[in-house]
Amino acid sequence: MSLLEIVILLPLLAAVAVWLGAPARLVSVGSALLNLALMLGAAAKFKAAAAGGLAFTSARVVLDNPSISFAVGLDGTSLILGLLTALVTLAAVWQIADDRPPIYHTASQLIAAGAFGAFLCTDLFFIYAFHELALIPTFLMIALHGRADDETRRAVAWKTTLYLGAGSLVLLAGLGWLVLEYSGGQKLTFDLNALRAVAAANPLPVEKQGLIFFVLLLGFGTLVSLFPLHSWAAPAYATAPVPVAMLHAGVLKKFGLYGLIQIALPLLPQGPHVDWVQKALLFMLLGNILVVGFVTIAQKSLDRVLGNSSVMHMGYIFLGIAAGTEMALQGAILLMFAHGVSIALLFALAGRLRNQLGTLELAKLGGLASHAPVFAILFAFGAFASIGLPGLANFAGEVLVFLGAFGADGSTTFGPLQWTVVLALWGVVMSAVYMLRAYRDIFQGTAATGLFMNDPSLSQRLPLILLAAALLVVGCCPWLLLDLLKAAP
Repeated sequence: MSLLEIVILLPLLAAVAVWLGAPARLVSVGSALLNLALMLGAAAKFKAAAAGGLAFTSARVVLDNPSISFAVGLDGTSLILGLLTALVTLAAVWQIADDRPPIYHTASQLIAAGAFGAFLCTDLFFIYAFHELALIPTFLMIALHGRADDETRRAVAWKTTLYLGAGSLVLLAGLGWLVLEYSGGQKLTFDLNALRAVAAANPLPVEKQGLIFFVLLLGFGTLVSLFPLHSWAAPAYATAPVPVAMLHAGVLKKFGLYGLIQIALPLLPQGPHVDWVQKALLFMLLGNILVVGFVTIAQKSLDRVLGNSSVMHMGYIFLGIAAGTEMALQGAILLMFAHGVSIALLFALAGRLRNQLGTLELAKLGGLASHAPVFAILFAFGAFASIGLPGLANFAGEVLVFLGAFGADGSTTFGPLQWTVVLALWGVVMSAVYMLRAYRDIFQGTAATGLFMNDPSLSQRLPLILLAAALLVVGCCPWLLLDLLKAAP
């Protein structure tokens, strides 16, 4: 059994073990720690293992016709997303309190298994199937254990299910179209590497590439909360239990972006540059940045600020995909990692804030830095990274996206892409407005009567410190991740 198969199998086995009555916290945290160690080991050996192709490959034939295999392999992008999954999974399961039922651990492990499978598999069938596996516990946890009254959480769960279910069906249609086109009427294959080889040798007509890319954009985009298909996301994150919000917003939401970068762009390289497709994409990503940015500024509760902020920041990554240059795509992948870590940290801290104080309404908070200085420092890491403060991971990703997109076409005149970059820069200002205001309202000033908060214990701080350290290390040394992208073919 290959290393990557073990990484995918471990959380599945942990979920089954917890379901059968094994000590939930011990099994869940142990599985997450082992997977983080395995992914770090894979990263250390990646450059040597990836020489001339994918690293740590393995394939087990499931069907001969159509050709479907349980195939795994690592390139730089999948490795970075695998590291993100392992890191956030450990922090998420560590946050589950001892008084929570075992289903919290079971659901978290299933979401992690689905994310690992989606990022590490190289067969379209299993990439899609693992993502769907991860969605099921997400829906159930929002409906059964969401942080709202019964009627509200069920309504949010249904809305999330309908949006993501519809997006998955559109995505399935787009992937099926790709397979039919590139299989050439012969034996159908779902092998992503085989499809890439056919696409490189016999590309589709440009207009057809545009049509298929747009279908995939709608499917993947709904899963990522691309404007105007985004209204499910903020309520879902505000209602979901903390570990589910951390895993979905921090990790699983990146699947749509990963699919566009790993599937749509290699198979349809001209698709996003068809005039009407690019204009539609630029319009939608500006909706994420500007429209949702104004919505975020108007929020009065921390969970809604974080939920809408997560939607807003997806616009920057879509900008990198729209540009399609090497620099912009590297920035987009770096920003996927940075956003995943920062939003997971912020949701973890918001959950702890709600548990201790019983509210996340900004008007009712204040002065908490004097009670919980460590908590305030950890929150500052997540908030300032989200703003794009130099020295933290988000900054490096955003700079690469903006520079790579602004000079994408090599012209000296302003075109639609350049104007989009100029407008998107205002999103950085909006991020500073709502995040600095939230930080001021929560930690500065005078505490409201009766509100007192303790710093987390040392053991509870460890996963949060790990997330904050990841933001700092990658922010100061972005080459650690960028070298992984350059090492892959």
